[in-house]
Amino acid sequence: MVKETGFYDVLGVSPKASPDEIKKAYRKLALKYHPDKNPNEGEKFKLISQAYEVLSDPKKRDLYDQGGEQAIKEGGMGGGGSPMDIFNMFFGGGGRMHQQRERRGKNVVHQLTVTLEELYNGTKRKLALQKNVICEKCEGYGGKKGTLQTCGSCKGRGVEIKVQQIGPGMIQQIQTMCSECHGEGERFSAKDRCKNCNGHKVERKKKILEVHIDKGMKDGQKVVFHGEGDQEPGLEPGDVIIVLDQQEHPVYQRQDDNLYMKIEIRLVEALCGFKKTIRTLDGRMLIINSPPGKVIKANDTRCVLNEGMPIHRDPFDRGQLIIQFLVEFPEKHWLPEHLLPQLEALLPPRDEPLITDDMEEVDLEEIDGSYTKQRSGRGKPSFDDIDEDEGTSHGVQCQQQ
Repeated sequence: MVKETGFYDVLGVSPKASPDEIKKAYRKLALKYHPDKNPNEGEKFKLISQAYEVLSDPKKRDLYDQGGEQAIKEGGMGGGGSPMDIFNMFFGGGGRMHQQRERRGKNVVHQLTVTLEELYNGTKRKLALQKNVICEKCEGYGGKKGTLQTCGSCKGRGVEIKVQQIGPGMIQQIQTMCSECHGEGERFSAKDRCKNCNGHKVERKKKILEVHIDKGMKDGQKVVFHGEGDQEPGLEPGDVIIVLDQQEHPVYQRQDDNLYMKIEIRLVEALCGFKKTIRTLDGRMLIINSPPGKVIKANDTRCVLNEGMPIHRDPFDRGQLIIQFLVEFPEKHWLPEHLLPQLEALLPPRDEPLITDDMEEVDLEEIDGSYTKQRSGRGKPSFDDIDEDEGTSHGVQCQQQ
């Protein structure tokens, strides 16, 4: 039992979630609530990052499970990094020194939804992006060369100090980026400003990226376009990082390089053998068979070698296709009673119980699914609905035959 579940609830996972499940939950939530996409969800993004920072570290997670958030704070393990640092490190943009980050623009992360068929067969997808590029007309200068002036609003500091009253006799100073020069400390007059970029030094342009999805790529895998991020004068452009997000498939589930599926078979097929066809993710038809006399039990699994997912970068080798069989039993009274002895004679013999005179015989009834309190308070208790503190129970309503 864990002391608190707050961090697990933020990521939408259970306290028993595996590290991969925690990573996948963080990836989807971080992309959804990133300030670039949802500017008003900064606090939510911060909570998501804090939860992931703790739960992704085995030592911090163990400490949190035992003592909750208070134990993290007392143990000196909280607040290790900013939300953006955690995001950048997760998506491959971290690990650089501060000076290097200053010389390089930030990475841009996009999520690309793909089907299991696309990951199986490989494909090409075109993605249209809007990005900042250096203004061609002023070459990133912002206006007519030699006319740049010190900003009169911030006196060249790039920031403005605003004073506001927060209570009787109490004031607060707030430092904000200068709205006139956008933190540059310098600006052009209206007549000298570049008409193409309006003095911003960059302009928005559409960029088409062709994303190559190789056979065997996985959910969450990244495709990196180096230097395709937003351009800014004096900075090396960052990268565009495409994160693959696999859709759920109606038939197949993937685990590593193996594919899993379920097939329903009838009782006669389970006992006497069968042949069935399966459509693969690349459109081929496979025939699977179980020979007569080889009994398939409920939830038995079998595998087909080399029919799973292609191995990434080695697509001629594949994982396994693992099939779970669900045995469908016939409905009641499917066979006339006078024929049942003939069927029983063909089946393995049943176990005969030892019955004595002091035993009591009862009837089995079908449960109709309604759970109601019995007025007498003496109804049969359900397994899940017993109040141990008060000693009361809810009855299971049975359907009469």
